[in-house]
Amino acid sequence: MKKIRRQLWLLTLPVLLATPLAGAGPSRPEALPEEQISVERLAAVDGNRLFVTDFVFHHMVDGRLHVVDGQAGSYLGMVNTGFGALTTVAPDGSAIYVATTYYPRLYRGQRADVVEIHDPQTLELKAEIDIPPKKAQAASYRSMLVPSADGRFLYVQNATPATSVTVLDLVARKFVGEIQTPGCWSIQAWPTGQRFSAICGDGTLLTVTLDEAGQAKSRERSAKFFDPDKDPIYIHPEVQGEQRYYVSYSGNVYPVKLAGDKPEFAPAWSLLNARDRKQAWRPGGMQVSALHRASNTLFVNMHDKGEEGTHKNPSKEIWAYDLATQQRTARIPSGAAVSITASQGQQPLLYALNVMSGEILVRKIAKGYPKLRTIPRVGETAVFMEVR
Repeated sequence: MKKIRRQLWLLTLPVLLATPLAGAGPSRPEALPEEQISVERLAAVDGNRLFVTDFVFHHMVDGRLHVVDGQAGSYLGMVNTGFGALTTVAPDGSAIYVATTYYPRLYRGQRADVVEIHDPQTLELKAEIDIPPKKAQAASYRSMLVPSADGRFLYVQNATPATSVTVLDLVARKFVGEIQTPGCWSIQAWPTGQRFSAICGDGTLLTVTLDEAGQAKSRERSAKFFDPDKDPIYIHPEVQGEQRYYVSYSGNVYPVKLAGDKPEFAPAWSLLNARDRKQAWRPGGMQVSALHRASNTLFVNMHDKGEEGTHKNPSKEIWAYDLATQQRTARIPSGAAVSITASQGQQPLLYALNVMSGEILVRKIAKGYPKLRTIPRVGETAVFMEVR
């Protein structure tokens, strides 16, 4: 009898569990409303929007471009950039350009090079342009992917390892040609017209003028303006109108004016005094210089005990110079930065990126360069910054 009662109890247990107690509410919660998926639009670029290039060295087929609010220190979004991407932002902030490479098997297969155009407010892909598979798979210095002065063309640095420049028509969104630049590297667009210059291995500049179809109509080599064996220069100059300022490995500044029929070269001047030379101070890093145009102030990453081969070392200080007087005006702690950039406009800021920690130190461009904040790690191996 006890066995029969136990079996009856077990049979009725599921019914008891499924029956709501008297006075209890419904057994199931009300359905939640369905989520509506949308794309959040960012505010228009405000002069302190940072675009941070991340090579993700441990898995380089998966590069990223991080978008950060430099003023608030907040993270805004990310653009995937493929393998070995070159990145830049249109001067007016209206587009993000990415020249990159894809392989169907991640690291092998038929190589495909493209230029992608992204919306800076949604970060969405708006267009893709096929280009010859020759794009330089190199560090994304500012002089590797460059729009023309009027925004009509986009110039892409190639290396096969032979050097050339791919030309894209951004209006028609198509590839229009390739310009050979043997022995010359980097792209510096002139402030007017369809023209760019490249630094050559013999210390000269090659200047190429394009026609309306994007084809080379003239090519000229300048006189030698620096000695690449004794004092090589970094390939990304600071720009002030027609003027370019190239910083050298040993701490000299080479002013170059891109105007008229051909480049004009002013005498080089030194960042160092006698005491600096005795302590072996030198520029170092990846993005070693920045320019605040309104105050005509040049910033340079500097480290002491420098020697041959330390030109990419992290900095110990950032030195500020008045370009009008060529005198140093400040020595600023850098937080071991490898890259620096400066914003313009009403709230100018100086940004210093430490590649090891991924942190970005933010200072006001004002007397004493007070620290505003430190933006915590951005990406995995972020190296370059661009500000709009």
